[in-house]
Amino acid sequence: QVQLVESGGGSVQAGGSLELSCVGSGFTYKNYHMAWFRETPGNKREGVASMFREDNIYIHDSVKGRFTISRDNAKRTVYLHMSNLQPEDSGIYYCARGPTNLNIRQVLDVRFYNHWGRGTQVTVSS
Repeated sequence: QVQLVESGGGSVQAGGSLELSCVGSGFTYKNYHMAWFRETPGNKREGVASMFREDNIYIHDSVKGRFTISRDNAKRTVYLHMSNLQPEDSGIYYCARGPTNLNIRQVLDVRFYNHWGRGTQVTVSS
């Protein structure tokens, strides 16, 4: 059974940083795309960052330069490093597992991810 468990959310002031973690179990971790999505107030769930290998990293334009993604397959963990956080970044952040093969148009598309964590809340105050 695939399980994804996020941690690391919290409350920070604008300009601050957070690192989210997501531990996966129940599958061969290194064989799958892992991604972070978020739901901000009034918006649909959107892709933030995706990673398969070091040469397959995609960051949404809205957070490029502020967020990065990394993974440690030995620890079965994917990380989202967030810096210079702004109030509009507040929301629930979800970890997701995608298939092995995704093209560039699919890697941040919620429809192609079929396993999700429960999410972790990020709150950024001004």
